[in-house]
Amino acid sequence: MTLIEQKSIRDGVKITLKDVALATDIHRATLSRMVNMQHRNVTTETIDRLCTYFEVPVEQLIEHIPD
Repeated sequence: MTLIEQKSIRDGVKITLKDVALATDIHRATLSRMVNMQHRNVTTETIDRLCTYFEVPVEQLIEHIPD
C-alpha cells in the first residue's frame, strides 16, 4: 500500500498527487516523476517535506539500493 493510500485511509478522504503538491509546495510533475521512479535527484528538502506530510520516518519514504 502506498503512502498516499495509507494517508487517505487514515484521514478518511481520497488524497491525490495534486493534494500532496498543494500541501507540500512540491510541484506535481516532480511528485509524478518520483512515483514513476523517473526522478533521481530528489533534494533533502523534498524528502523532509514528504516525511512531514505523511508523518513517517525517512526509511518509509526512500530505500537505498547499492549499485
